[in-house]
This record gives sequence, structure tokens and C-alpha cells, in this order.
Amino acid sequence: MSSRLSLRSPARSSFRPLTAGIPLSAVALAAIASLAPAVQAQSRTQTSISTSAATAPSDQLQQVVVTGTRRVNRTVAESESPVDVLSVADLQRTGTSELATALGQLLPSLNFPRPSLTDASDAVRPAQLRGLSPDQTLVLIDGKRRHTTAVVNINGTQGRGSAPVDLNTIPFAAIERVEVLRDGAAAQYGSDAIAGVINIVLKKGAKGGSVSAEVGQTDAGDGFRHTQAASAGFSLGQDGWIRFALENRHQQRTNRAGVDTRDAATEPRLGQVNNRLGDPDSHQQSAVINAEIALTGSLQAYAVATLSHRDTVSAAFWRTRATAVANNVAGLYPEGFLPLQDSTTVDTGIVAGVRGELAGWSWDASINHGRNRFDIDVANTANYSLGNASPTRFDAGRLSNQQTVLNLDLSREVDLGLAAPWTLALGAEARRERYEIDAGEPASYQGGGASGFPGFQASNAGAHSRHDVAAYASLEGQVTKAFSASAALRAEHYNDFGNATSAKLSGRYAWSPAVALRGTVSTGFRAPSLAQQYFATTSTNLINGALVDAGTFPVESAAAAALGAKPLKAEKSRNVSLGLLLQPLAQWQTTVDVYQIDIDDRILLSANLTLPAALRNQLAAQGVLVSAGRYFTNALDTRTRGVDVVSTWQQDWGGAGRGQYTVAYNHNKNSIRHVDDNPAILTANGLELIDRVSLARATIGSPKDKLVLGAEHRWGPWIGRVAASRYGSFVIRQSNAANDQTFGPAWLLDLSAGWEQGAWSLSAGIDNVTNRYPDRVIAVNAVGGILAYNQFSPFGANGRQYYAKARYQW
Repeated sequence: MSSRLSLRSPARSSFRPLTAGIPLSAVALAAIASLAPAVQAQSRTQTSISTSAATAPSDQLQQVVVTGTRRVNRTVAESESPVDVLSVADLQRTGTSELATALGQLLPSLNFPRPSLTDASDAVRPAQLRGLSPDQTLVLIDGKRRHTTAVVNINGTQGRGSAPVDLNTIPFAAIERVEVLRDGAAAQYGSDAIAGVINIVLKKGAKGGSVSAEVGQTDAGDGFRHTQAASAGFSLGQDGWIRFALENRHQQRTNRAGVDTRDAATEPRLGQVNNRLGDPDSHQQSAVINAEIALTGSLQAYAVATLSHRDTVSAAFWRTRATAVANNVAGLYPEGFLPLQDSTTVDTGIVAGVRGELAGWSWDASINHGRNRFDIDVANTANYSLGNASPTRFDAGRLSNQQTVLNLDLSREVDLGLAAPWTLALGAEARRERYEIDAGEPASYQGGGASGFPGFQASNAGAHSRHDVAAYASLEGQVTKAFSASAALRAEHYNDFGNATSAKLSGRYAWSPAVALRGTVSTGFRAPSLAQQYFATTSTNLINGALVDAGTFPVESAAAAALGAKPLKAEKSRNVSLGLLLQPLAQWQTTVDVYQIDIDDRILLSANLTLPAALRNQLAAQGVLVSAGRYFTNALDTRTRGVDVVSTWQQDWGGAGRGQYTVAYNHNKNSIRHVDDNPAILTANGLELIDRVSLARATIGSPKDKLVLGAEHRWGPWIGRVAASRYGSFVIRQSNAANDQTFGPAWLLDLSAGWEQGAWSLSAGIDNVTNRYPDRVIAVNAVGGILAYNQFSPFGANGRQYYAKARYQW
């Protein structure tokens, strides 16, 4: 093994006290629960939520939001852009403990498929808003930019080519609410906020806490999962506080692979399920520490620290006996073998800042540092070039992404002689990013490398960094009592690709308390990530039904240049939205928002270019031995049009209890406005940089619409919940148009019942009551029967699931 592995191993072992599993979690829960009698006398601080059955729609509209505004008293009703507000109670009422999965169930505009057999994307799954790329949604924690993952989704997933934020690193126990701004916001927050913003607002204050546990399993008998979590707050001095949130989550794998019929004449395991298709084995521990303390006068210091450690074991394709024999490793695996990708993700972040008041200005100065590290080993495998002498486990390397941000925000009220004082905000930001690839041990990549996932090569390794500075300003307030408006302007300079400027204008006019119209016009941008500029690897991909070694080349490498690559530019966007808010009754509210998003120079990973002999030989002369290649490109201009509808009604039924009923709908259409000319070298060799498969992934690969219906009824201590979701159709294209497949719409029904009395709450539920699976993949695309279900399915392929939850809070 390489010397680098000896440096990595202590980092893993240093985490073992946190990964001890249930025994340690049980001790932690018991210890915190023992504090409950002492703390229970303090009043609880569970914040009212916008979609709680205990909160009337009229109260929901008065929920104060902090996303998309600098005003301290902006409510949902007053917002000039659509904002969804989901409390931790909303998240907990779903049948999952993963944040991205819960958001996917609750929000029609968010899509969270569950890809499998996609290497690192099995461990770090991307979510997408409004059908756009996952990295076109900005994620904040308490208004501070969150760092992205180190993993690049390079295989055939939705969001291919992106390296977004890993939402599932934040435990429910730390969250007060999640605000989702469905509007472009680059002028307010900078790069990435093209599709919208997800702001995770943490619990605050010394009061209140909880301990909870849940278990679940699929109807098929696999996928057993359990989660234990705890949260508590304590006083710091006279006016300060500190909060802790801990979570331990374990998920056993599911498997929906079909019977493997490949190499039928020689395969001793013919007729068996040799592969894995479904959720991987995963074990994660997360912690969040959130604190604030008064210094002098109006001066306050605050800090947020997050930590997540996840071990994941996923699988590659089964290597048949015929493959083992042909590659001289039958002595190791006489019946064939299943390579396993054993990965560890460590995600850390810390924000520290000081805020106060000075000469009429409110100010906030902070430093924000985050890092995501992804280590991958390949087990139960072999390097064919070493034959039966090959090791069966390899250190395949490490990816690391870091971000450090310095922020200064200023705001004050200014009197413009209008209906009310306006809020003026000014700010400056400096950001440094670093992306690093560490090579695996030589045997993991030499001579073809470890089967299943060849390690990162020495030529792939390197560290790359960049910095940018930004200045921004915004002004918002009431022009008249009925008309509010805002404007924002932001200018940034990146040392690697230059300048970017974005602007936003918004307005809202209320004809009456029951009717209001809102709209926004904005420009935006997204800088190419360092991962998109410098990520390089060779991996085994499924291309046209065959397993092929494909290279991913940095755009400025000689290999990419030989295939016509050009340096990346920033994406540029133009967003327009118009919304109507109706509240004809105090108990009933409806919002309708239409939008259009144009993106120029959209960054995506090219098609898998199956190389003819001339190009293979040209790359071989550079020491690059692959049968296919790809690189990142700005080759597309796209347009996204859609509509969001959200309607909520609450009714008090007297002695029969009270209920809340919700209808939420999103219709989204992505289309191509322009495709760059194909590079001459590719045209000469009969290749297309952007093929029909790539175009389909950007346009029709996610559901064109999604409908969520919800009903919740409370009667004394009892709670019943029904949720029905309809996922629209989507299309998967193949290189051969005759093999294209349209996957039809699907209805899913979820049921749960709960009991709340005093500090205790218990609930149990069934997700996907009717055991609905997506359409099966047609035989020609199923790779010998293995790929029974498509990985683009917006609800996965686990079928019916059962769960039970218990919580004690004070």
C-alpha cells in the first residue's frame, strides 16, 4: 500500500469513537435524557411553522423569513419571491431521516432520485431544484454559504457533471426550519444561486431539547434502518447559550437487481442475483454545535460547527466467471466477483463571527471554513495485470474540497420620504477555494487498475486553488402601503476567469389583504467549480451496453485538447417570475408563480466519446490508455419554464378535531436554445461532443411535473396524516433511438398515525402503501437483466416501507 494510505488511516481511526454505533448512541441519548428533569422547567422554544397543522394559514403568512431579504421583519406574505418554509416537525413527519429525501417528498419543485451502480454518486446523491443541475442551487446554513462536496457525479446520473452540497450531512435534530427560495438570487448571494436557495436555519437559544429514535424497513425485508438523535441547549453566562445536536444513522442496503443472464454458457451462477441495485450500506454520525454569547454593549459573538462522518459500501457490476478466466484471476474468484467501493466521507464546517450596532448600522463580520473529504477503497476486486497474485483490496485515492469565506455585512434603515423607512444593505466578501486529488496506491491504477474503480492516477493528482472578491448592495422597502420593491447588485472578480456582475429587481403590489401580485427580474451566474476544471479519473462505465474504461480529462489537459476542449467560462442566467397570492378566507391561501430561466454557456460533462483507433493511439502516446473520453464544456444554452402552485386550507371541525389540507404542484419544462458547433476533430472522427443522451438528460430526464396532496387531522392527542404524490413521466434516451424508453407517471400513497401527550410523541407509518415501483427497464437496456429499474426514478425502487418513531422533548 502507498505511503499516503498510512497518512490517511489515522484520520479514519481517529473517528472510531464516533462510529461505535448504537451502544455509544444509546449512552449519549441516556445521558442527555437524564438532564431533562432539570431542563424541563424551562419553556420550550419550538418555533411556529409555516406548514404545521397547528398553525392557521393566516398565521403562516406572518412567518418571518430571512432568505432572499435583508429586512429583519419580512414575512412569507410580504415576500416578493416564492419561499417555502418547512419546520423540523414537517421533516420529521415524513418517513425518512435524510434531509434531501424529506425535501423531495414535501416540495414539488425538488427532485431527489436515488442512483445506484454509479460509483461515488451512490454515496453522495445530488438533489435538483426546478429540473436544473444540482450545483445551480445555493445552500446556506443560517445565511452563510455552505461548501460543496468533493465528489463529481461523472456517471449516468441526473446532475451528471455536478459537485453540489451534500444536504444529508445536517441532522434533523439541529434544524429549526428550512427556507427554500424558488427564485434566482445570484445578486444577493453570489455564484450558484440560479435555480434558487436552500437555507437551513438552526435551532437557537438555551431552552428546549429532545431525544428521539426511529426504525424502518422495506416490505421486501431488506433496507433495515435505525436513527438515534439528541438535541439540547444550555446557558453560557448571563445572556449566552450553546446548543448541541447529535445523530447516529444506519442504513442497510436494498437490492432490486434482476437475475444476471450474461455469459449464460459458462456462468456457474446463472439464474442468480449477483449484482446490487438499490441503496448502499451506509453508517453516518453527525454533530452540530451552535452558540452565541454577549460581549459588551450590543456586541455579540456567535459560532456554528458541523461535523459528519459517513461510511458507505456500494457495488460495481458483477464480473462473471468468464471475465475472471479471461483476465487470469479465476484462482482468486472461481465463480466471478462483485467489486465493492468502500468509501468514507468526512464533512466539516465552522462559522465564527461577531455582530453589533455602530452609528445606526447593524454589522456582521464572519469567517466561514468548510471541507469535504472523500476517501475510496476498492474491495473484493483484482488488478487483472497482476493475475492471481493481485491484492483484493486497494486504496484508490482521495478527493478533497475546501472553502474559506470572509464576510462583512452592513445594514441600516434609511428614510426616503416614502411609506416607511427602507433597508439599505452593503457587503463585501472574499472567498478562497481549494480542490485536491490524492493518487491511490500504484497497483490501484497501473496496468488497468482495480476492477470496478481504477484508482486516481499520479497524473490525476494535484491541488488547485482560486480566490474571488465581491461587493454587493441592496435596497428594499415600501414605496406605498400597497407596493413594495427591492433592488440588488453584486460584482465579483475571480482570479481564474474574470469578472461577473448580477442584478435583481423585485416588486409586490397588494390590491387588498386577499390579493397580491409579485414579480422579479434578475441576472445571475455560476462560476465553473474547481472540480469541473481539474477533476480527472479513469473509471469503468456502462456505454452502449458494454463496460468500458473511460477517462475524464481536465479541460486544459493535453488529452482534452486533443479532443477539442476549450477553457470553461461562467454560466450566465436571466430569471423572470410572476406570482399571484390569494387569501379569500382566513383559513385558505393559494400562491401561483410562473417562471422562466435562461442559462447561457451551461456547463456539463460531454458525451462518452467512444474513441476510434486514431484517437486512442494519440492519447496512448500521452500515456492515457482508455477506450472512451469526456471533458467539461460550455456547449449548451437552455431555457426552463414552469409554474408552481401551493394551496393550503385549515378547518376547525369542533369536537371532531381540526385538519389542514395542502395541494402543491410543479410543472417544469427544460428546452435547448442553442448547441455549440461540434469540435472539428470530433466531427472528423464521427463523434458528437453533446449527443442525444446528454441533451435528454438536461431536458426530459426528470419528471415534467409533480403533484403533492396532503391532509393532516388532529383529534385530541391523536394525529393522522395522508400524503399522495404523483410523479410525472420522464424519458431516457440511448445512443440508438430505437432503445429509448418513456417511464410513465406514478402515484405514491403515504399513511401515518401519531400520538402526542405532554413531552412524549409516538408515530408509525407506511410509505408507498401500494408498493408502487417504477416501470421496469426494457430488456435491451437491462444489461443481461441486471438493471431492472432505472436510476433516474424520482422515488427510487425500494417499494413499500414501514417505520416507527419515538421522541421525548422538553
